[in-house]
Amino acid sequence: MFRGRQSIQSVLTHQTSFSQCGARLMRVHVRVTMKVKVISILEDNYMYLVIEEQSKQAIAVDPAVPHRLLEIVNREGFTLTAVLTTHHHWDHARGNETLLKEIPGLRVYGGDDRIGGLTDKVTNAQELKFNSINVRCLFTPCHTSGHMCYFVWEDECADAPAVFTGDTLFIGGCGRFLEGTAEQMYHNLTQVLGSLPQDTKVFCGHEYTIKNLKFAMLVEPENEKVKEMLSWARARDDDDKPTVPSTLMEEFEYNPFLRLSEEGVQRFTGKTDPIEVLRVLRKEKDKFKKPKERLPPHHAMLALEWGLLRP
Repeated sequence: MFRGRQSIQSVLTHQTSFSQCGARLMRVHVRVTMKVKVISILEDNYMYLVIEEQSKQAIAVDPAVPHRLLEIVNREGFTLTAVLTTHHHWDHARGNETLLKEIPGLRVYGGDDRIGGLTDKVTNAQELKFNSINVRCLFTPCHTSGHMCYFVWEDECADAPAVFTGDTLFIGGCGRFLEGTAEQMYHNLTQVLGSLPQDTKVFCGHEYTIKNLKFAMLVEPENEKVKEMLSWARARDDDDKPTVPSTLMEEFEYNPFLRLSEEGVQRFTGKTDPIEVLRVLRKEKDKFKKPKERLPPHHAMLALEWGLLRP
């Protein structure tokens, strides 16, 4: 098993906390903690709340079910100040306009004019600041032509940062090339996301982990990390628990779309050029069907809270 989590709370969401970090102001030690609340919605989507605990201010990522987000925000006393939208698809962006009506002064950030309710269009490498929380916008066109990922870290904190990857990078997989090319996705995965710190926590847009890892097993049947992760993911699924986050370091161990130079991946594709390897992998993944193992779980939300950096 790669990562253990401890359930300590029963609410409507899954919550991941960054460990406590010190910020110094006039030689006074201030406790500042960033938390990521993982919220399962629709059939297999995730939306997120990034919370600065000291101020109770929160940033939403891809809030496609606004009424559920508002219930959580109101119940827990958060102030929602911004929305980060990875791309314009309805299952990521449809809540923006409702939230703008409900919350005066809310800002909606994204990289595509097709995003509903967009108030601030961002560009590659643009940085946003929300108190102690910093956001760097990473332009990753391919799944859609305006797709943006968001790299998030906290001031005065040595703990691992986070990246919200939407439909570009999944646990064990990558997004479909709906509006782009293998060349673009190769750049996204290797130069943009792959160059982030290896301990970066990956929060993706969908729970596709089991299907992705079954495909990874087809590609690299002898990869022990894939087998281990698939066993862990099945156990999480049995308990209706999320598999996010992973880390970039882990993804390089079992995600075939990040292992383009590995002998087994090249043998599976019959190619050696990494872009061609990626192109063939994506075509094969598009044809891949996961056998049904059991009926889908009901949509009642279980809940837990865990320390992001703890084992």
